[in-house]
Amino acid sequence: MDLNPFRLCSGIKVLGYFMILIVLAIVALSYDAVVVLTWAPHLRDGGFTSFLSFIIIITFHILLVMLMWSYIKVVIQDPGCVPENWKLVSEQNIEEGNSVALSDYASIQPPTPTLSTDQIERRQSQSKGYCSKCQKGKPPRCHHCSVCQRCVLKMDHHCIWVVNCVGARNYKFFLLFVVYTFLTTTLDTVVLLPSFIKFFQQAKNHSLSPGNIAVIFLVFVLNLAFSLSLLCFVIMHASLLSSNTTSVEVYEKKKTVQWKYDLGLKRNFEQVFGANKALWFFPLFSTKDLENIPALHGMEFPTRSNAVE
Repeated sequence: MDLNPFRLCSGIKVLGYFMILIVLAIVALSYDAVVVLTWAPHLRDGGFTSFLSFIIIITFHILLVMLMWSYIKVVIQDPGCVPENWKLVSEQNIEEGNSVALSDYASIQPPTPTLSTDQIERRQSQSKGYCSKCQKGKPPRCHHCSVCQRCVLKMDHHCIWVVNCVGARNYKFFLLFVVYTFLTTTLDTVVLLPSFIKFFQQAKNHSLSPGNIAVIFLVFVLNLAFSLSLLCFVIMHASLLSSNTTSVEVYEKKKTVQWKYDLGLKRNFEQVFGANKALWFFPLFSTKDLENIPALHGMEFPTRSNAVE
């Protein structure tokens, strides 16, 4: 029996569903600490305090809506998989017993011999355009995910927090989720800082119930930890986005003199976020972008004309 140890990775998906509950729990706790316990009561104070409370609560809700919208989109959106009957042009030529490169010289060259099934499979398995695990053709920038047990178009990584792969068709949603989560956790940390500083005084004077004190303390610590860790993540993905590179392509890029997919900062950005500036900050794509930017579908990618590998 053929044992595939990578199938054990699929168990990570079970943990991923638990992570969704953790995300929802942190959101609920943050809402309780920031809005219900800390700033909503100040709306009745009047003057600048009420105005500041109003601004903080509105900003928090806007960021929260964008965060959850992006999160839901990246969870439910398929990152893109290889069509069932998709094959590289070179593979089709092998199966037909012809070579595109020799087609113009057919009159002076002997006919290309027809290859056996074993020979075809051997050539395919040695090609970057073929996945030996899926036994299928593999488009450019496509990689096999051991957790999802399939090839993912322009795969970046498998994210346990969203129980999904991050690929061509949901990478924008993932980046927006990361950015809005960073902004939300940073806002939470800043607006809860005064309450955190007064933590021991409030505990001593019993101005808040022990449960409320514990919630504020826990939410502040969690949001501070997430904010700092996400800052590094935002910087890393901003660097990848600026050079039109995925996480799994970093090593491959180091081996080239000039990364062939690097089209310049503006075009690199549009390959992920689209050209419609009005939708850059929303987990949406315009119909025009989907029609005019093939990279958003994950099957074809423009390259530099002067790229040197």
